[in-house]
Amino acid sequence: MAVTNARVAIAGGSLGGLTAGNLLRDLGLDVTIYERSPHELSERGAGIGFLPDAARYLVERQGIALDDISTSTGLIRYLHRDGTVAHEREHRYHFSSWNTVFRNLRSSYANGGGRYELGREATGLRQDADTATVDFADGSSVEADLVVCADGVGSVFRAQLLPDAHRTYAGYVAWRGMVREDELPLDVAEQLGIAITYYFHANSQILVYPIPGADGSLEPGKRLINFVWYRNYKEGDDLTDVMTDESGVVHDTTLPPGFARPEHVAEMRAHADARLPALISTVIEATREPFIQAVYDLSIDQMAFGRACLVGDAGVVMRPHAAAGTAKAGANGWGLYEALSTYDTIPEALAAWDPQQVEIGRKLAQRTQRLGYRSQVLSNWDAPDDDTLFRLRDEGP
Repeated sequence: MAVTNARVAIAGGSLGGLTAGNLLRDLGLDVTIYERSPHELSERGAGIGFLPDAARYLVERQGIALDDISTSTGLIRYLHRDGTVAHEREHRYHFSSWNTVFRNLRSSYANGGGRYELGREATGLRQDADTATVDFADGSSVEADLVVCADGVGSVFRAQLLPDAHRTYAGYVAWRGMVREDELPLDVAEQLGIAITYYFHANSQILVYPIPGADGSLEPGKRLINFVWYRNYKEGDDLTDVMTDESGVVHDTTLPPGFARPEHVAEMRAHADARLPALISTVIEATREPFIQAVYDLSIDQMAFGRACLVGDAGVVMRPHAAAGTAKAGANGWGLYEALSTYDTIPEALAAWDPQQVEIGRKLAQRTQRLGYRSQVLSNWDAPDDDTLFRLRDEGP
């Protein structure tokens, strides 16, 4: 029993779309990925927690050693304001970068003959009992037996299929950035290269960890030290101001590298110098182009709709505190693969796939909301516990 000879249209060619594309192609289905960007995707190496579901395809299907595409740290370390260690425990994490994972998934898909079309902005979905049709901004359309909607946080498909589901701003943003290890003092690079390092102060937290270099390098000195700093901005004028670039364009979810206005970068650096341990503020000062991601919540109770489904950030949008966004997209793709391998028809497979994926997203969203509240409101996240560990599922990694 399995779905065979099906045409699959995947709208969105980032990590979630590529994971699903690789898996469904491996199942023998006729897969095409449609990416709205006219250019090959690139995010300049932003760091990601490389949890098992995120790494699974590359490790299991491509035979790539985990240590060849990720850094690892053996410690969770919390600092006092003066830079001394407040708490430390042994725990191994793997980290990678968006670019490293994308390049490997994209290469796997291309090497397997997968079709990947750029400049194909999806605008909507039509379907009946037998087919689903994706419409594009250029007036064209494609018919498929299955449509996988992987078009991210601002999904046009979610807006169409679940018009009452709206994102809610969490009250804070993540300032982010990376700097090469060899651009930092040697002792700073050495200390930050062996641990995930946290520091908390009133209504704020920052975490720092090593990731592969922009070219995927894992050689000490060529790796990147990545920081994520959660800072509160009131919804309305404060948020709009910090998300507005020099040309006056307001960015919805991400203000890309090089777009933050100089006065905001200067304020952020001054705040780092005044409030953060020198070990961490050194990284922020050395980062040339910090960028910003606004933090949102969006939970839904349905991800499958006839012959279409929502995966990754097109479905549940959760806060990043569990480092599990890429892992959730991976789990969605593997779940699809398993359901389509088990059932004879696509509607049956999606009906079986839906409740498990909704539950994974629901629990993850709840946990990351708790963590965000502790950090940004209560200011009582001062030592790691089981709730704070990076993981996708409550019962384990």
